[in-house]
Amino acid sequence: MNEIMTTVFGLAGGLAMFLFGMNSMSDALQKAAGERMKQILSFLTKNPIMGALAGALVTAVLQSSSATTVMVIGFVSAGLMTLPQGISVIFGANIGTTMTAQLMAFKISDYIYPIIFIGFLVYFIAKSEKAKNIGMVIFSFGLLFEGIEIMGSVMKPLAGSAVFTDLMGRVSEIPALGVVLGAVMTLVVQSSSATIAVLQNFASQPAADGVTSVIGLAGAIPILLGDNIGTTITALLASIGQSKAAKRTAISHSIFNITGSIVFACLIRPFAAFITYISPSGNEVDVIARQIANAHTCFNIVCTLIWLPLLPVMVKLVTTIIPGKDKLPQTDCKPKFLDEKLLDQPVAAMYLLSQEIGHCADMASDMLNTAKAALHGKAEDFHTYEVESNQVRNLRNDINDYTAKLLSSGVLTESQSEQTAGLLYVSNNIDRMTEYSQRVTQTVQQVYQSGRKLSASAEQELNECYDTAHDLFDRAVDSVRYGDADMAQQVLADKKKLRKAQKRFNKAHMARVKTGKCEANLTADFSAILYGLERMVDNSVNIAEETLDSIHFVELEPAQMEALSNRGIPVPVPAQ
Repeated sequence: MNEIMTTVFGLAGGLAMFLFGMNSMSDALQKAAGERMKQILSFLTKNPIMGALAGALVTAVLQSSSATTVMVIGFVSAGLMTLPQGISVIFGANIGTTMTAQLMAFKISDYIYPIIFIGFLVYFIAKSEKAKNIGMVIFSFGLLFEGIEIMGSVMKPLAGSAVFTDLMGRVSEIPALGVVLGAVMTLVVQSSSATIAVLQNFASQPAADGVTSVIGLAGAIPILLGDNIGTTITALLASIGQSKAAKRTAISHSIFNITGSIVFACLIRPFAAFITYISPSGNEVDVIARQIANAHTCFNIVCTLIWLPLLPVMVKLVTTIIPGKDKLPQTDCKPKFLDEKLLDQPVAAMYLLSQEIGHCADMASDMLNTAKAALHGKAEDFHTYEVESNQVRNLRNDINDYTAKLLSSGVLTESQSEQTAGLLYVSNNIDRMTEYSQRVTQTVQQVYQSGRKLSASAEQELNECYDTAHDLFDRAVDSVRYGDADMAQQVLADKKKLRKAQKRFNKAHMARVKTGKCEANLTADFSAILYGLERMVDNSVNIAEETLDSIHFVELEPAQMEALSNRGIPVPVPAQ
């Protein structure tokens, strides 16, 4: 094999080992700490500075800005994180990813094989999954550096090549060429960490004098800037098929890196002088890997410090590029229990129908929790509520279709038909309850969108009414679930609580209006919300009345449940 092929295959093999080590280490770290990192992202994004710090921390731990970016885009798309929060985390992720380059700058060639062996040993011997993940992190870390060593060894002959020396000279003289080269390398490899590691190894090759770098820091910086541009493709790819907010988050990542690279490309000489000043002294060939790592870190820190105060500008910019509002997600909530193959077995089919209605009721109950949270006017709560409401409605439609097929199958006895029709009535009342809940929530949303605000007293009163309506709904469903007539009777008796509260709170609101503590133009909205809550309770009463008419969820004998389980159909153990 000639020298060129040896170099090409050596470079490809070293790069493959580096990428494998990097991806394996990132995957193992995410398994060991991924959920905790998600919690950090969820809680530390209350303002742009905290968001940037959270992004830097998570990325530094996971060793993958791509993992953080994809995670954030998913959060934004799901409405769990606002666009400004997501963008601030992306800013921080750019800082966190520079930790990889800093690690690459360490000279640990003498310790690579012990690290690989220790990692393998821990992974091979460990019994717990957490310990195995730690072993894989150590093992992958060693592979990563071994890949770097392989790339460095095969690139040494390039330093004496006239063609290579001429190419590096052109890159140093024409920064734009270096930027394009770095961007293309990262687009192909799909890892800025890998291309920066390659760059550090290229730059560490000595020129003819054996002291200076074959490319020099001024020649490496444009390639580094190109690497930062190329890495944004990951975020753009992750945003495909996502919401407009997610696409805006990805575009903000591109704008951040592209604008920063353009500015720094015009300041290469002074920037290189500054990096040389703050980096360790010594022969250029010995310290340039650290200089490149420092340049990478400084570039992202400076860009973040510039863009954080301009976060509203970034939000407006990406909103202009991707205009309009997201359509409400058409979320499919597929039935967990319904199986049309069992329609000819009435008892089993009625059991599955009962379980699915219970599943739908549990989702509706969760939706009421979100509706109560939306009383405080948070946009993400309104978004989450609409998604949950659509899920309940889609599931109820599936329940109706299944019930219609069961009733028209001709296999039900008269008693079974009455029981199935009663279950359908329960399902319909769950749906009507969610419709009234949605009207109430839309009224609350309109209040906040118009610039008005419910007073603290009004919010407290509505919270109390929501709690009462929610409690009655849960108890009404449980009365059907367990066939508990006493519980159903109590629901009917407790309905009076909400009517009394409604009268009391309407009077309290008018008293606040007279004293100026509440806005007069909120009177109609406040009354509409209370009325909607009362109608929700009416639906709960309707459900409880079905229990009094001997309608209840159908249960199976243990042998029947085992038979269903053997067919792969979920059969939750009924509560005692």
